[in-house]
Amino acid sequence: MADTTRLIGIEEHWTTAALTAALKGLPNGIRDESLAFNEMGDNLARLEDISDARIADMDEVGIDMQIISLAPPATGPLAPNEATALTRETNDIAAEAVRNHPSRLRAMSTLPMAQPKAVAKELERAVELGFVGAMVYGRTGETALDDPCYEDLFAAAASLNHPIFIHPQIPSNSVRRASYSGLGNLTDLALSTFSWGWHLEAATAALRLIARGTFDRHPQLKIILGHWGELLLSWQDRTDSLSRIAGLERKVSDYIRSNVFITSSGMFNPALLHHALEATTIDHLLFSTDYPFQRPTQSDVQQLLNEFDNDEERNKFSGDNARRLFGIESSNK
Repeated sequence: MADTTRLIGIEEHWTTAALTAALKGLPNGIRDESLAFNEMGDNLARLEDISDARIADMDEVGIDMQIISLAPPATGPLAPNEATALTRETNDIAAEAVRNHPSRLRAMSTLPMAQPKAVAKELERAVELGFVGAMVYGRTGETALDDPCYEDLFAAAASLNHPIFIHPQIPSNSVRRASYSGLGNLTDLALSTFSWGWHLEAATAALRLIARGTFDRHPQLKIILGHWGELLLSWQDRTDSLSRIAGLERKVSDYIRSNVFITSSGMFNPALLHHALEATTIDHLLFSTDYPFQRPTQSDVQQLLNEFDNDEERNKFSGDNARRLFGIESSNK
């Protein structure tokens, strides 16, 4: 394999002790139970380090740059004032980490989604601080991401050419009771999160944005989905039927191919890569490991990259597409 491009991981997580304490302090019914995954093994120690130890992990795998983003559930479950304060605090910390390691780190901001009127302003501040994108979730409390209260967010993101990553989240309590309960506590949690429910939540959020006409109003808007498209790439024959009913200007699959970028999130099954290459364009595929929840070895990474037929496509996936999407200038390590 030709070594001609820097390897950039675009979904690589972090957190702070203060945010963890605030999230753990929420009452039952509001506390996000998937927070437990942050504390499995040595995940929390790795999440809280956005300096030398993290860079040593990157070196071990051959990752030249990480684009860091807060681990789920970020600040979304918190009360509006606390969410806004911790959002600013964590964004300031991430910006400082990037300043300290400019050749190795970039960051996606978190946004105070619990206080919709503050969202666009924080996005604009994050752009001034040098953030290259923002990470959001499909729902904040009972408010869906496509709710008109967030219209300013998408208008600002489109105007600033700032991509928005829609990360999976645990389903609402009512959905969990209806669809993900009765199998035992751990099985219920797994079914509602990493094995299935997370991904339906993110896919549904993206579909709702499309059906709401968000990309018709903001044709320059770019969103990112993890885990090879959160199942959407496999279901386009069916989702295209939504277009006429919703009165959209194009087919759903057209929006996906033009406005949605897809990342691997540490899922390195070659079949998923080859399906993505058929379902969308190579220019919209991006590498990521989902650190620290997935920890592929350097051999795992190389095996995936060797699946490409040519250096041009391999380089686009490895880092060229990320540099273009996030506005990262080429430089030596």
